[in-house]
Amino acid sequence: MINKNWKKMLGMVATLGVVTTGLAACGNSEDKESSDDASGKTKITFWAAPNPTQYKYWQDMAKEFEKENENITVEVSQMKESPSSEATIQSAVASNTTPTISENITRSFAAQLADSKAIIPVNDLEHYDDIISERSMDESIKGWAFGDGSNYVLPVYSNPILLGWRTDILAEAGVDNVPTTYTETLDAAKKLKEKYPDKLLWGKSDGDLTDTTAWLRWFDFFPLYDAASDGNAYVTDGEFVADEAAFTNVLTFASDLAEEKMVQIGAATDPFENGDAVMTVLGPWNFANWAEKYPELNYQENFDVTAPMVPDDMSDVEMPKTYADAKGIVVYADATEEEQKAAMEFLNFVYSDPQHDVELMEKTNLIPARDDAVENEAFKAYFDENPEMSIYADYVSNAVPSMDDARFNDIQTILGEQAWVPTLRQEVKADQAWSDNKKAVEEVLK
Repeated sequence: MINKNWKKMLGMVATLGVVTTGLAACGNSEDKESSDDASGKTKITFWAAPNPTQYKYWQDMAKEFEKENENITVEVSQMKESPSSEATIQSAVASNTTPTISENITRSFAAQLADSKAIIPVNDLEHYDDIISERSMDESIKGWAFGDGSNYVLPVYSNPILLGWRTDILAEAGVDNVPTTYTETLDAAKKLKEKYPDKLLWGKSDGDLTDTTAWLRWFDFFPLYDAASDGNAYVTDGEFVADEAAFTNVLTFASDLAEEKMVQIGAATDPFENGDAVMTVLGPWNFANWAEKYPELNYQENFDVTAPMVPDDMSDVEMPKTYADAKGIVVYADATEEEQKAAMEFLNFVYSDPQHDVELMEKTNLIPARDDAVENEAFKAYFDENPEMSIYADYVSNAVPSMDDARFNDIQTILGEQAWVPTLRQEVKADQAWSDNKKAVEEVLK
């Protein structure tokens, strides 16, 4: 889940320089003392995200599990928030003090940990196939595979990044239907400009669209790129494999909007919520805040939620791909075989019951990484009460997690500096941005 604290932490990690190859080699699980206590119980340690609602959720899951599994103890603790959860894990790896398992791991951060042999492939462990099947993750799990064919992260949540639209203001400008293609969007922007010269099409509350900070590309470039490329990878298995046509289409579209002065350049306070902009990138975490701060915003009354727009020649695509703000659980290499087995038994318990995922949404506003939530009867009451959340659940299998490369911070910084920002500022054309970006990324990947 993206919130101000998390963004601040991620920024601090980038400032400190996320470790790529310098993590100290972790100890061998055979060298670790057994965690079995005198009664013969196996203790596993689980680090929950630095988020009180997630911590409480996992505490509750541990208590339920222990009632049915007397030989296993699950010790849940909350990761340190300062300077960041990533830094906390890096420190633990370096000092051989990792837990058995932890959550809050993106696919990109997992690539760093995997490169350093700090974590093990979860698909090699007992109960992995059971969890994928019982939790109905057959489609969404495909996007988590690494270039080597392994999977190092068991997904917990997957928040598809979608677009919010102020349909009330669009209607006032003569736009009756939410745009779905680039041309429709540009046409809507022109009508908006005619009616309201001071309003923008695209606004955001969490920073400047021309900020080159690496993680920001997850919430502007990648939703559009994943839609335009049908989910084609950007970097995988150490190679730059981005779809050139999709890349240049996205940048040309963004540049066209900027040329019409319809994208936000510079910081703003809640432009979408205040009606200063009619479109914003939207995550499911926004709604709880709106309920308190902007109760006048009502789903399908004055705002709607859709997938990212696509190039005109993809207008027949019913459900375009998008980026997934997604994190999961990893198993650390320092854990003994007994601990690894016990950990997977615990996770199998959690994910064998869909009601546990209902509780996850109720307590955290995170979207479970499962394919069937909208159709599953267990979720009906929740979605009846929160219809806007069902849109996100429906897109889980079409949402693409972050790249599986330890150098993602450098790669996405280049994307901002060499491509996204220069085109928005009308400094380069899309084809030149593609060439500059490709050259710089391939240099990093050598």
